[in-house]
Amino acid sequence: MNPAPPSQPRPYIGRFAPSPSGPLHFGSLVAALGSFLQARSQGGRWLVRIEDIDPPREMAGASSLILETLEAHGLHWDGEPMFQSRRHARYDEIIEQLYRAGALYWCRCTRREIMASGGLYNGHCRELGLSPQGCAARLRQPHPVYRFDDELQGEIVVPAGLAEEDLIVRRRDGLYAYNLAVVVDDMDSGITEIVRGADLLEPTVRQIALYQTLGATVPGWVHLPLAVLADGNKLSKQNHAPALALDDVRPALWQALAFLGQCPPPELREGTVEEIIAWAIAHWRLAQVPHQQKIALGSR
Repeated sequence: MNPAPPSQPRPYIGRFAPSPSGPLHFGSLVAALGSFLQARSQGGRWLVRIEDIDPPREMAGASSLILETLEAHGLHWDGEPMFQSRRHARYDEIIEQLYRAGALYWCRCTRREIMASGGLYNGHCRELGLSPQGCAARLRQPHPVYRFDDELQGEIVVPAGLAEEDLIVRRRDGLYAYNLAVVVDDMDSGITEIVRGADLLEPTVRQIALYQTLGATVPGWVHLPLAVLADGNKLSKQNHAPALALDDVRPALWQALAFLGQCPPPELREGTVEEIIAWAIAHWRLAQVPHQQKIALGSR
């Protein structure tokens, strides 16, 4: 019998998935640029997804502004942007699939009750056979994931309690949980590697467990260093980080490349956006990105 031919690697597909809670800031640009360059340097596709599944936290007009900002910075995506708000039927389909497989159950415990019992859910409703009304949907964790390998940060090990906790995939108010939506979207889009900020390192083990429960191929992981303020707080919309300028985007692009350890030449500051992006794709080296989870602005 002839040996089976070696399996071909999947074509690279990456993505950037901002939430429309405000305009993009420098930290957002670092994540977008890093994921874009990781895809383009390998001749891969780069997708954009708007994670608009939490209406109370969204800012009117933010989705359009985000897309406009990406285009202004020369970060052109492939295909049409995906909007999570248009995928509720798909999330319900997956929840029903998990329930029928016995991997999901309904939980009526409130956040206050969970905090009072130590802060981690103790499985109180796991065997009660509750109905969906007024309940959250929780995923059983019979095979917790305690560690994973990150292409940039190395081996990541998380606390046992976080890995073993049955996670919510749909909230009591009917809104879908981030961990469910992001896994289903990336699975359906064929994402081969996820490049994002290091603030999402810990939730990764829960997402890997969900991939495995769904029988899906687990993507690779690259968690970029976070841009933080001098006090160590993450540069974020919640911390009122200034929005990226749209009149001249070249300084921010150059600074983001420097932040990512790519050592752009000083004269590149005066180039066009197209020239900066072309140089960045040609010279992108993931190995040069600092192997840190946080970098204070102004320290590089």
